[in-house]
Amino acid sequence: MTINRQVAWPLAVAAAAAVMVAAVAPVATPALAQSPAIAKAVLKDKSGKEVGEANLTQTKNGVLIRLSVKGIEPGEHAFHVHAVGKCEAPFTSAGGHFNPASHKHGLESAEGAHAGDMPNLHVPQNGDLKVEVFNAMITLAKGQPNSVFDADGSALVIHAKADDNKTDPAGDAGDRIACGVVTE
Repeated sequence: MTINRQVAWPLAVAAAAAVMVAAVAPVATPALAQSPAIAKAVLKDKSGKEVGEANLTQTKNGVLIRLSVKGIEPGEHAFHVHAVGKCEAPFTSAGGHFNPASHKHGLESAEGAHAGDMPNLHVPQNGDLKVEVFNAMITLAKGQPNSVFDADGSALVIHAKADDNKTDPAGDAGDRIACGVVTE
């Protein structure tokens, strides 16, 4: 059998190129393909004044939250994802912590933590803070059980006190002082 090199060479190059493109092309699952890669929450205090913004980015391993706040009382404050996308003062409308797996509260809990449990914020004396918080237990992918875009949405809430990371159901974190609905 004789191989025509003028035909074989271009076909081999084309096949190799197709394999290389397939190897580096991103592969999206149907749920991620139709879901936002980014989201946002504008946080307001009880008087309705804007006190911050959070930008959420979906990563391969969870959601990166870039939070910027101004005018928050200095000190340690709990920061959570809450189960309902509603922020009517005094922010009890945001429901409890986002907890699709029905775990006990607290990052130090032996039984796991709520998906909405996150580390405390440490606000400096000037009341302004920029921080990145990673949450591996939530997703922006719609249709997933741990999606912040479930039927009633989700909100980000800052509390008056620190979360003790163990007291169920809310970490003894005190009043809710700022709230923002997570939106696409």
